[in-house]
Amino acid sequence: MGFLDKFSYQILGITRIVAGLLFLEHGTTKFLNFPPGNMHPPLASLSGISGMIEIVTGVLIVLGFFSRPAAFLASGTMAFAYWLVHAKNSMFPVQNGGDAAILFCFLFLYLAAAGPGAFSINKK
Repeated sequence: MGFLDKFSYQILGITRIVAGLLFLEHGTTKFLNFPPGNMHPPLASLSGISGMIEIVTGVLIVLGFFSRPAAFLASGTMAFAYWLVHAKNSMFPVQNGGDAAILFCFLFLYLAAAGPGAFSINKK
C-alpha cells in the first residue's frame, strides 16, 4: 500500500502508544482495580510481578522513553505468561485465552527492533 508509506513513522508511533495503553491497562486492573477486574494478586507472586512489569513498561512504551528495552522486557514477559499460564490449559490460543499474550509478545518484539516511531520522548 504505497499511499501509506509516507505515514509509516507516524503509524508506528500511534501503534506503540495504543499497544502501551492496552498493556498498561492489564497492570492497572491488577493493582488499581481500574478498569474493575477480578484479578488482584499479591505483589510477591508471579502475577504481581508481571502486573508491575505491565505498569512500568506500559508507561515507558506509551511515552516512548527507553521504549526499545521496555518493549523487549514486555515481550519476554508475555512469552513467559503464555507458556507458563495459558499453554498448559490447551494447545489452541483461542481456547486457552492466550491470544492477547501472543499478540503482545510479537508486537513488542517488533517495537523493540523497529524503535518507537513518532511522538516519543527519545528514540531509544
